[in-house]
Amino acid sequence: MDLRKIKKLIDLLEESNLTEIEIREGEEAVRLSRASAAPAAAPAVVVAAPAVAPAAPMPMQSPVQAATGGAPKPSDLPPGHVVRAPMVGTFYASPSPDKPAFVTVGQQVKPGDTLGIIEAMKMFNPIEAEVGGTVLAIQCESGQPVEFDQPLFVIG
Repeated sequence: MDLRKIKKLIDLLEESNLTEIEIREGEEAVRLSRASAAPAAAPAVVVAAPAVAPAAPMPMQSPVQAATGGAPKPSDLPPGHVVRAPMVGTFYASPSPDKPAFVTVGQQVKPGDTLGIIEAMKMFNPIEAEVGGTVLAIQCESGQPVEFDQPLFVIG
């Protein structure tokens, strides 16, 4: 859970007459309570860990990674500037399913042009070209999960 959300929850608790608030998002939970006048052994803020943790986390693979048998090696990418995922989320190539993709292979881009979107925590974050040039490769498919630092585009 995002630290900014937790701080907002703390502010909400302080501004209201509530004594306790608990929020769950998926497997994560945050429980906040005011310190009472009586001595208590419990802390004022408790952050719960996921209820069930997998024994060994499995890294997620994009269709490109699954087809090639793992993460693309730097040598597998065409030469050029690699645009990598700045966060974990779901990649979208277009602003909506009925719209065309932001970019296609062979298209010219300028610095600042939107290449795609990554949705993370219900926020849509644009992925912008850092350099100008031609899109040489698109390393992910729309609607697929991406990992932090995963290659998304190659611009030459």
